[in-house]
Amino acid sequence: MTRLEETKARVTSIFGEILKMESTKKIAKKLAGAAAGSAAWMSNMGNEYGQVLVSVLTAAEGDGLSNMAAGLMRRYREAAPKVLYVDWDCCAAVGASTTDSHQLFAIFEWDGEDVARLKEAKQSSEGGGGDAQEVKLSAKELARHCRRRTRGAAETERLLQEVLDAFWEVTDSMGVPLIDRARMEEIWSTQRRHLDCIQDPEGVELYTKTGEVTKGGVRLPVFRCARGSTSLESFHLHQCCFIPGTTASDVHYQVYLLEGLVRWNENRGRAAVQGGPRAALRCYSAQLQHSFNQLALEVGVQPVDDFTQPREYTGELLGVEYLYSQLGAVLQPYPVAPDGTEDDEDDDGGGRTYADEGFEEEEEEEEPDVVGPDGHPGYHHVVALAHGLVELRHHAFVTVRQTREIVALWERLTERDKSAVTFPPPATRTSWSKVHIDDAKTLAGARLNCWGAIMRDYKQIQDNVLYCPALMASTHIQLYDVNQRTLSMW
Repeated sequence: MTRLEETKARVTSIFGEILKMESTKKIAKKLAGAAAGSAAWMSNMGNEYGQVLVSVLTAAEGDGLSNMAAGLMRRYREAAPKVLYVDWDCCAAVGASTTDSHQLFAIFEWDGEDVARLKEAKQSSEGGGGDAQEVKLSAKELARHCRRRTRGAAETERLLQEVLDAFWEVTDSMGVPLIDRARMEEIWSTQRRHLDCIQDPEGVELYTKTGEVTKGGVRLPVFRCARGSTSLESFHLHQCCFIPGTTASDVHYQVYLLEGLVRWNENRGRAAVQGGPRAALRCYSAQLQHSFNQLALEVGVQPVDDFTQPREYTGELLGVEYLYSQLGAVLQPYPVAPDGTEDDEDDDGGGRTYADEGFEEEEEEEEPDVVGPDGHPGYHHVVALAHGLVELRHHAFVTVRQTREIVALWERLTERDKSAVTFPPPATRTSWSKVHIDDAKTLAGARLNCWGAIMRDYKQIQDNVLYCPALMASTHIQLYDVNQRTLSMW
């Protein structure tokens, strides 16, 4: 928590020329606490090296990503990326696309020189002679040592049509056609419009040489391909492991996510530059790394390499913060002091308080007594306690300082206000104005469940009070179990 801004800066300072975007639902389900169930998707944007430029939780895809896109555009205002790969909505200038994904058929051709070199190497390594055309190459060997390219939209359409024509009348051993012709013709008529989408962009090199291996006396290059968004689908499996356990509260979720992204990007950056075994010495904290490198230069030790040098944090929202911005809420960090203890401003760490040293707080001026709606005095103390309890909705627990403040507010109540409350029957309760309820439901133009938001906050306050032994022992605060129907009647 003490280096949260630094951590976000290390993520938002990543760039790339070939971007890819993917979304997943699995990790969104691990968000617990007051925000549980509010996130539907985790959307990630990666680059050609496998690094992640931005990762956000959203309540929905589509328009929910507009702010993320705006942040990326600001980041790239000086040099725009060359390619963006997506697996949906590729052809939708307006409205929704007609496809969710592009199935890969006979659309690629291998580079002739790369294939010939691989065949020569394999033939030499196996000690064979004769025609190199007879050498069998595995799909893994081809993907590692050979480049491939698309054939163009017109040629791809011709080849796919030939494949379909060849299989129209083919049946299995029982005489059942392998292809439902009517269904396939319907699919082909709608999918052929996407042939332009899956062609390689002109003038963009999608392959990067990451190393070389020698096989049969022939040096073979090792390529990494940046085409498509498959690499992000693999990343999603690792991203789920960023959040340990089954679920995590919003603050824990955010910290785990950002720390995982920083380490992931640093490892991918190191692999892209070194391409070899991992270094024995590594560091993920930019502040610690900078201090170490300064001392290393003084004593003549090799500095630690940094592969994701952070720039100034640009303010792009990530993870839970992005989700909360859609819901009109703010992620409140835990009140943790730099030494990791609870924030207790009056404690010097040795059990002594400022009052022990003679630092007395100035006495507050006596406030005039206020008569409440029930005709009894002391109403201002009730309001002050209510404000103190409502503030707990932003926190996952009650700190020592908050406990003292709430107990002090409780002690100022009159004996009548400290006693248990007997609620009148529902029929005699005053209802809220319908206009105010409608306004709350459409607050800031967001489609929110008014009562759902109220219940989440009330439950957070109730849990904080009930699970704070010091608070329960010093007060008799009663927070009744209520439901949405009860609140609506009130």
